[in-house]
Amino acid sequence: MFLGLLATFSSFIFIFNLSLSITIIFLERKSPQSTYAWLLFLWMIPILGFLFYLFFSQNLTKRKIFKYNTLENVRYSLLLRQQRRSLSQIITIDPNSPLEKYRHSIEFHLNVSQAMYTNNNLVNIYTDGKAKFDALFDAMESATSSIHVEYYIIKYDSLALRMMDILTRKALDGVEVRLLFDAMGGRYLPKAVLERLESAGGQIGKFFPSKIKMINLRVNYRNHRKIVVIDGTTGFVGGFNVGNEYLGRNPKMGYWRDTHLKIQGSSAHELQLRFLLDWRASSSENLTIDGDSQTKYFPAIPQRSGAGIQIVSSGPDRKNQQIKQGLLRMINNAESYILIQSPYFVPDESILEALKIALLSGIDVRLMIPNKPDHVFIHWATLAYVGELIEYGAKVYIYENGFLHAKTIVVDDAVCSVGSCNFDIRSFSLNFETNAFIYDSSISRSLKNVFVEDMKHCTYYNKEVYSQRGHIVKIKESISRLFSPLL
Repeated sequence: MFLGLLATFSSFIFIFNLSLSITIIFLERKSPQSTYAWLLFLWMIPILGFLFYLFFSQNLTKRKIFKYNTLENVRYSLLLRQQRRSLSQIITIDPNSPLEKYRHSIEFHLNVSQAMYTNNNLVNIYTDGKAKFDALFDAMESATSSIHVEYYIIKYDSLALRMMDILTRKALDGVEVRLLFDAMGGRYLPKAVLERLESAGGQIGKFFPSKIKMINLRVNYRNHRKIVVIDGTTGFVGGFNVGNEYLGRNPKMGYWRDTHLKIQGSSAHELQLRFLLDWRASSSENLTIDGDSQTKYFPAIPQRSGAGIQIVSSGPDRKNQQIKQGLLRMINNAESYILIQSPYFVPDESILEALKIALLSGIDVRLMIPNKPDHVFIHWATLAYVGELIEYGAKVYIYENGFLHAKTIVVDDAVCSVGSCNFDIRSFSLNFETNAFIYDSSISRSLKNVFVEDMKHCTYYNKEVYSQRGHIVKIKESISRLFSPLL
């Protein structure tokens, strides 16, 4: 009897897994890496594999989530055409322009991401949580028209409550306040705190909420962006979420080392546009950008000498992985050095191959990763990938002074990128991300100096140290790397 039931159950599992495998191969159209990893997981751990597939593998590709209305589309298309012509004229008139080297990168982001290039931006760099939140809260306090806030994670603690108090007061003062957060990242915010803001006139938006409280089947495809826009003229973008942990108050993680930018200039308009598109997809408000609202949310900004910036967003709803492809262009254009900081380094083959080519071409490639992992499997996969690059001559540094969460890359004292996108497959293809691509030697040198300063708090992870790791570590690395497309 028991053997008969076991045989029936085994046959059911076999047929079920076979059907699911056919779906993954022929209907999902995932990358070969991801397909192989899912098939291996399904057949190694049948029941658990299916549950993981249910929670982690839903396909959003080609779904139109963020929409312009007809009038907005016409206007933005006109602006893009004008900028393409203007960019060509700049290069033609002044072939020695610093834009010449990165002209094709700028054009790429214009064509693929519709990312406007602006060069009148003032930029402040924050690498410490207290300094970042002091600057953010000061900007919020000075708001007179609108405050738009978008974060992946908002904790329920004193820092988050301080922010909510400011937003509530400003809403009572008549400032338009909109708060958007990822439904998973903000799931612990009490209803009473949100209702207090709403009763003051503020509005709340949740990205991909679940119909079942505290359970969300969309574990993937989260809004990982961190954007704040004040009065349409000042924007914040980078790696910090909202919570005491990001002030270094979590004993387990210690000091929190992150990188965030305050941008004053026309690129704040691009952050505003990104927020409004995300808001439209996440709230019931029928917000249209025209007439008075266009003047309000996109006020005139003085033309001045400043940093050249493009705000680039990517997500699983698009065929192109815009941020990753922009990073690839930066790596491929490098002539002297590449500096990368990322809490997770789980690249796909294209990024890995580009870095190997850079190393074999004599480029100084340096990577900095944290010593304190907040996701163990990703940490072991990271060590496997950096170990491979060490064999090619990469210099790897393990940050020891707490947790390194910065997502930055600097190339040749000339161009850099800062934002929410990690150097991993999840950020490249599964999450909604936003990065600032900056074409400015002064800011690039400043971020290089930040990297050099951080090196003082690092252990140099060279080939000798890597080769001395034990057999258990090697097994962990191998298993984690095998499933890295799912991490």
